[in-house]
Amino acid sequence: MAGPLRKTGIPLMDELPWGSHIALFYETTCDLLDTCAAFFRAGLQHNETCSWALAEWVPVEAARRALRVNIADFDRYEAAGSMELVSARDLKLPDGAFDVQWVVRRWNAKLRQALEGGYEGLRLGGHAWIAASRSQQYYEDEREIARAIGDRPMLVMGTYDLGRSRGVDVLDVARAHHLTVARRQGDWQFMETLELEQANAHIRQLNDALAIMSAPFPGHDLLTERERGVLAQIVKGASSKEIAREFGVSPRTVDFHRANILQKLGVRNTAEAIRVGLSRK
Repeated sequence: MAGPLRKTGIPLMDELPWGSHIALFYETTCDLLDTCAAFFRAGLQHNETCSWALAEWVPVEAARRALRVNIADFDRYEAAGSMELVSARDLKLPDGAFDVQWVVRRWNAKLRQALEGGYEGLRLGGHAWIAASRSQQYYEDEREIARAIGDRPMLVMGTYDLGRSRGVDVLDVARAHHLTVARRQGDWQFMETLELEQANAHIRQLNDALAIMSAPFPGHDLLTERERGVLAQIVKGASSKEIAREFGVSPRTVDFHRANILQKLGVRNTAEAIRVGLSRK
């Protein structure tokens, strides 16, 4: 959702928008505790309600100690209900099954309570399940979570024990989240998926296109504003039909602008026009 970026407390993803769905792989309990403490400290410092769902192998008191060490006035936050520690088992139904719809309803109720209490949003983190027998179901559950939080002031971080994860699990988790990082005995690693690489490439293209609209390049002043706009769209990889839809004109008009751009810049083809547009005086 649109809105200001939120501090994460995690070095490799310093700020993220509301609705972000991230994953953390950790090697040691210390890696988990330190990362989650920093994650929740950032939320508490920026007026968010926070909830940490702990795996059964993570002692509640160990988590509480880590939070006390890293968060000033932690006891006050906990007493006020701004920070809660729960068992990940509480996110399952009484028969031990995981129901993503039930979890989402629970989160929505907590979000309503947080907003009514004057908080800016809800920050959630904790143990996530993935088993060999339910890889496809896991992916569908995670997509449902991403859809549920996408238009709400919520930030969710699922945590995964590397020692309990298979190689295919790592790939599934990275595929299902916006961003994935790993922490191994204090060292960080950023895990970039194909989708993220494509998104970053699109952002780079967009930045290049914006530069064409504003920054001078050889022949910049020879082009009309509309011609510079068409060239910017060409840099982004848009076709004549797509550019026509963008400007509300016919594809033939776009082709006319394209021909004028080539003639004014003194180039033979679109590739040369792009190189000129990306160069600087």
